[in-house]
Amino acid sequence: MLYTAEGQPLYAAAPLTAPPALYQAPPQPAPAYTHPVVPQQPTVVIPAPAPTVPGRDPWPARLAAGGIGLGAAGLGIGYALQAVAAAGSSLGGLAVIGAGAYCLAKTRGSGGGGGQGAVNVNVTVSNRNR
Repeated sequence: MLYTAEGQPLYAAAPLTAPPALYQAPPQPAPAYTHPVVPQQPTVVIPAPAPTVPGRDPWPARLAAGGIGLGAAGLGIGYALQAVAAAGSSLGGLAVIGAGAYCLAKTRGSGGGGGQGAVNVNVTVSNRNR
């Protein structure tokens, strides 16, 4: 087997044009006893992987892949933090609106169940000068 300068293997055989045939074991003679016979299943032969040849370390590709992965993780964390901040601010806004409505309901005069004012006013109208 030959290898290129980059460490790629060059095979002497032509590439497969069809899937490899399944290996089937030769038929065995029937045993003398009368136990049930289980049919033989075909066996798939998987070739061993080609040996790896130590070549150049592709450190620029590894650095680029790591940078892309870190950038994607940073974007994901940024979007998550942005969503948490938006949810927190909207809940805070709802709390402020609720507190304001509660305060208005408690300080208004004769609204349905609000507090009473602190000033008592008594108005007397007379028509004596006519």
